[in-house]
Amino acid sequence: MAKRRRLIAPDASTLQELEEGFAAKPALGPLETKSVVPPIAQVAGEAAALSGMANVTDRVALARDQSDAVRLRQAEEAGLLVLELQISEIDQDFIRRDRLAEDAEAMEELVSSIVTHGLRSPIEVVKTEDGYGLISGFRRLLAFRQLTATDQGFNEIPAFVRPATSSETAYVSMVEENEIRANLSHYERGRIAVLATGQGVFPSVEVAVDKLFSAASKAKRSKVRSFAVVHEALGDLLRFPTALTEKAGLALASGLRAGAQAQLRAAMDGADAGDAKAEWALLHKALKGTAEVPKDASRGGRPQQITKVPERVLPKGGVLRAEVTADGVRIELKGRVLNADTAERILQLIARQIG
Repeated sequence: MAKRRRLIAPDASTLQELEEGFAAKPALGPLETKSVVPPIAQVAGEAAALSGMANVTDRVALARDQSDAVRLRQAEEAGLLVLELQISEIDQDFIRRDRLAEDAEAMEELVSSIVTHGLRSPIEVVKTEDGYGLISGFRRLLAFRQLTATDQGFNEIPAFVRPATSSETAYVSMVEENEIRANLSHYERGRIAVLATGQGVFPSVEVAVDKLFSAASKAKRSKVRSFAVVHEALGDLLRFPTALTEKAGLALASGLRAGAQAQLRAAMDGADAGDAKAEWALLHKALKGTAEVPKDASRGGRPQQITKVPERVLPKGGVLRAEVTADGVRIELKGRVLNADTAERILQLIARQIG
């Protein structure tokens, strides 16, 4: 039977030696795998570290989502997002259109392209109280309306919902698009300038032309103004206005400025022109004998500073012009027959107006 050994408690000096030995023990070497940390403590530490990493990752993802949401909201407010809108909610007559008639063949090609390839360019609208108002994309909207009659898959159209904008900007956007996509006739350009002015969008036809066709040359804007004169004076009587050539339109404008409005309207009133050629023949005949607007003779020396006020074509015939010089104002009325009494009343009105 083994002899039992009696255990003796260490004295104070022995305990001191043990403590000094533990303190002097070197740290774990790179090849030592046994950890002095209890397993449960090691697991808890690793879990805490992973939890901290997860929290950081979540915060980064949340910040990214919030940033994306801000950018999305900003893009929506700027009208940069494409939305699918019900075509029944879109008012295609929100502004007066510049194109008078649609080319049937071109429309057929557009419809076929949309069926085959979809709509490559969304329309532009603004939010209104009753839905949306169309700014640009009139032909594309018409094509969708035509297609939805047989296929309900086209009852929604991709659209940019632009921020609420001025009427002036809406007209400029429409004209710019049509100038690029489908060139307007000379008459349609002049007509839209008159219509926009009539709706109070621009203070005068001259300003409307400058704003709507700002990218055009000075010579082209001058031609647009001439066709605007034609529309103002004869637009309600012309049956084939878009067929007017540049030469014909400028000749009509020159005759109207010379006071030929009454005779031109008389020639067209009740006329039954079957086509554009017959209509121009009537107009050309009425223009014969109309004198051109006389030009000021050169006076020599230092040129006089003259500011011409935009002329006004009167609804009942005649053209009213005015120019301002350094020493006075000259007002001229051509194309109307006035007696002395009428002239006297006009002078009285002017005198009362200026005091």
